[in-house]
Amino acid sequence: MSEEPDNLLRAIEAALFAAEAPMGPAELMNVIGVDALGDALPRLAELYAGRGIELVERGGRWHFQTAADLAHILRRTREEPRKLSRAGIETLAIIAYHEPVSRAEIEAIRGVQISKGTLDVLLEAGWIRPAGRRETPGRPLLFATTPAFLAHFGLGSRKDLPGIADLRAAGLLDPVDLAFEQLQMEKADEDD
Repeated sequence: MSEEPDNLLRAIEAALFAAEAPMGPAELMNVIGVDALGDALPRLAELYAGRGIELVERGGRWHFQTAADLAHILRRTREEPRKLSRAGIETLAIIAYHEPVSRAEIEAIRGVQISKGTLDVLLEAGWIRPAGRRETPGRPLLFATTPAFLAHFGLGSRKDLPGIADLRAAGLLDPVDLAFEQLQMEKADEDD
């Protein structure tokens, strides 16, 4: 291996280690003063694979994290964050699966109004963001998830969200959800 790639890997490693938040390739190039990274990020990730900390990519941004099999060591000393309410969890799930989505659409899917506080908590956590306005009367504000949402839940992209089969296998769908899904399938069969 030549001297230049080692220096590039070292510079990337130092920049990511000192960064307060995950960084994209353009940010890294700007910080370390290079025009291209080539395959340096995947090579650096490979060097850290299987170690106590790993270099991971989430939503196009890179950061170091504790290896998943060692995370339990740190959980003992870490203060548990406040739990999200059921309304917050439902709202976050709707935004993640249907983004960009307006408040009215969230309420239509949930079947109940949501308080402004629910959206405020998700915005404050950095898991959702305003995503523009819909070009309809009233121009409602749209919401979408953020890279912090992906990082917190360990997702590479929204494509990694669990599907209905995954949720059913994990026992996360309650009988009402299953009954509703069955009715939808029966209705679809009748329409055919």
